[in-house]
Amino acid sequence: MKAAVCYEFGKPLVVEELHLDPPQAGEVRVKLAACAICHSDIHYMDGAWGGRLPAVYGHEAAGVVVALGDGVADLTAGDHVVVTLLRACGRCFYCQQGEQAQCEATFPIDRQGRLRKADGTEVLQGLRTGAFAEEVVVHHSQVAPLPESVPLASASLLACGVITGLGAVVNTARVPPGASVVVVGAGGVGLNSIQGAALSGARTIVAVDVVESKLGAAREFGATHGINAADKDVQARVRELTDGRGADFVFVTVGAPAAIESAIGLMRRAGTTVIVGMPASGVRTALETVDFADAGQRVNGSKMGSTRLALDMPKLVSLYQQGRLKLDELITATYPLERINEAIDEVRRGEALRNVVLFG
Repeated sequence: MKAAVCYEFGKPLVVEELHLDPPQAGEVRVKLAACAICHSDIHYMDGAWGGRLPAVYGHEAAGVVVALGDGVADLTAGDHVVVTLLRACGRCFYCQQGEQAQCEATFPIDRQGRLRKADGTEVLQGLRTGAFAEEVVVHHSQVAPLPESVPLASASLLACGVITGLGAVVNTARVPPGASVVVVGAGGVGLNSIQGAALSGARTIVAVDVVESKLGAAREFGATHGINAADKDVQARVRELTDGRGADFVFVTVGAPAAIESAIGLMRRAGTTVIVGMPASGVRTALETVDFADAGQRVNGSKMGSTRLALDMPKLVSLYQQGRLKLDELITATYPLERINEAIDEVRRGEALRNVVLFG
């Protein structure tokens, strides 16, 4: 099996042959058709969050089930599935609260990985998945079935970018109809926050970015206004658009501390800011706490859009089939595995919404 392996943080990946062990109890083996490149993969490859090496990253994937471990009753070989980093034991405190994205269980695959080099050296399945590879073995809770009519390249985007951005709006913040929303960052995740706000019936949806072409894309995904932060006073413009008060909800979809700090000034009194983008470890953000408390404002974190795969994935698939959820439009370009470094570099430079690696 071919996979793209990271041997040194910040360096290009190396495509080579690896061995993938058969699935054990509760696990599934999936032959991948597509894996999109997410900025989280790039941050890990650059060493922003540490971790062991060698590793295979990639976590936004879709493919076909080829083998099942004992005890997997809800899937069959041949099923088309989305493969995600989300997994849930169904028994821990968080799973019982319906907060599966916070599952605290340890799984057998954590103690002994399924991916190895020819000499037996274990290769880490980065982000619990290791999907820059032709096949993966993951826990069955990490996959969600798909109708065969949904293209697998488009479906791969459901594994992270869509559920993270849209879920932050729909699940974490529960934006009501008529609300005013600002989305800071109009990349792959930000565009999904924008279409989540549109699907929620938000009245005013403001996209903020420094790249004019991304603001144009934001309008196609449902933004009512765009602000170029490079040459506009964002706070003043947001207040103009919200009757002088500021936005009801602000979503920060980039991991820059300056973006988080500036977002606080974009929300109204008693408003909510949701941190969606993941900063590097050790990043700190300063708040003027007395003003923050006096205004009764809230800051929420959102991990993977607070997604519950079994409940949310069928809804998203239905929206796509109805033409109400844009997936195809998120794909900038497709690449074979052998050109993965080229695809990654384009995403790193901000030249692509989502580049997708195709297998086979």
